[in-house]
Amino acid sequence: MAKVYVFDHPLIQHKITYIRDKNTGTKEFRELVDEVATLMMFEITRDMPLEEVDVETPVRVAKSNVLAGKKLGIVPILRAGIGMVDGILNLIPAAKVGHVGLYRDPKTLLPVEYYVKLPPDVENRDFIVVDPMLATGGSAVAAIDSLKKRGAKHIKFMCLIAAPEGVEAMQKAHPDVDMFIAGLDEKLDEKGYIVPGLGDAGDRLFGTK
Repeated sequence: MAKVYVFDHPLIQHKITYIRDKNTGTKEFRELVDEVATLMMFEITRDMPLEEVDVETPVRVAKSNVLAGKKLGIVPILRAGIGMVDGILNLIPAAKVGHVGLYRDPKTLLPVEYYVKLPPDVENRDFIVVDPMLATGGSAVAAIDSLKKRGAKHIKFMCLIAAPEGVEAMQKAHPDVDMFIAGLDEKLDEKGYIVPGLGDAGDRLFGTK
């Protein structure tokens, strides 16, 4: 079963409070999402493998560590996931960025894939799929389906706010994908919005309605 990590770091919880606040404007909202994504990424990468190398300091040659192992890929779910990418690249600028675009079919209400662009070496990368919200879980499940169909084998999911219903849907569909969440909320309302949530993340990031 997939593990669920809910971050309790004081800085993350502090910033999530202002992200939730309806009076936080677009500019500050974007900056806060960036900052929280950076802080979450710091924790998510804690188990990345290292290898020892020699480095010449101004004093002498020293043994030190650099990242080893598989390369990293970041995959935002369009459109709101884009708002988290820069915060991640602040820490790991060499990461490749793919994209998955989904829309909801008005009749079936199921997610439909309309765009997928991934790095060419999919099988050799560790992927982190990012989206600010995990509500019903439909989009996240479909996005990870898309990656797996194309050969991805090592995937994590990162979001700011999640509903228990979305977490459950992800665990059922993708029990091998660990989830990293800044805030686990109470429930979904009758319209499928997370309660208390933060509203529509895409609209708040891009100033649309």
